[in-house]
Formats: sequence, structure tokens, C-alpha cells
Amino acid sequence: MSLTPLDIHNKEFTRSFRGYDEDEVNEFLDQVIKDYEMTIRERKDLQEKVEQLNEKLGHFTNIESTLNNSILIAQETAEELKGNAQKEAKLIIKEAEKNADRIVNEALNKSRRIEMDVEELKKQAKVFRTRLKMLVEAQLDVIDAGDWEDLFDEETDAEADEAPDYAETKA
Repeated sequence: MSLTPLDIHNKEFTRSFRGYDEDEVNEFLDQVIKDYEMTIRERKDLQEKVEQLNEKLGHFTNIESTLNNSILIAQETAEELKGNAQKEAKLIIKEAEKNADRIVNEALNKSRRIEMDVEELKKQAKVFRTRLKMLVEAQLDVIDAGDWEDLFDEETDAEADEAPDYAETKA
């Protein structure tokens, strides 16, 4: 058990014939009591400071642990987001490639259809031209035929028969 300042103060020494000077011993004991009390107070203050510092250290250790965990979680989340973004980008690229292939195929098919339509129209135009040429030639043949001359001659004869004779009407 450790001494207290009260123990030192209450300590009584036995007296002997040639002992120490009682006043010096009491003064020294008073000084020891003061120093001992001061040491106890300092020790108590230091213990309180140590406890406070230990509490702060524990608090900061908890903060450090929490920050480390937060950093790990953030890194994991970032990696997960990066992975998801890469997967999504690959899906988007595949979808875009599919759409591009579909659009190209549709355009090729449409181009082929248009090309076939153009060829069909060319054939129809040739047929039309040939028929028109034949029709025009047939009409020219009709115009060039001698039947027109006969028709004009018949019309002249018919007009002569129908027209009144001016010589007869004058006379």
C-alpha cells in the first residue's frame, strides 16, 4: 500500500536521547508532504491526460479504420462501376453493330430492288419505244400510201357533183 500525505503527516517517531532535531524533522516532513502532494496531483493530472489522449487515440483509430473501410468500399464500388460501364459499352457496341448491319443489309436490298426496277423500266422503255416507232412508221406508211391520192380525187369528184354550176346559173 502506498503512502498518502496524511500518513506522512501523522507519522510519529519515537524519541531517543540523541535523536534528530524535532523541528528540522517536522520541517523536512512538511516539505516532503508538500512535494508528495504535488507529485500525486501531477500524477493524477498526467493520468487524466493519458486517459484523454487514449480516448482521442481510440477515436482517431476508429476514424482511421472507418476511412480505410470507406476507401476500400469506394475502390470496390469504382471497380464495379467500371466493370458495369465496360459491359454496358460492349452491349451498346454490339447493338450498334447489329443495327449497322441491318441498315446496310436493308440499304443493299433496297438498292438491288431499285436497280431491278430501273432495269425493268429500261426494258419497258425499250418496248414502248419500239412500239411507238412501229406505230409512227405504220402511220407514216398510211400517210405515204397512195390511198390518200385516191381519197383526194374522190373528194374532188364528189364536190364537183354537189357544187352548182356557176355557168348555168349565170345564163
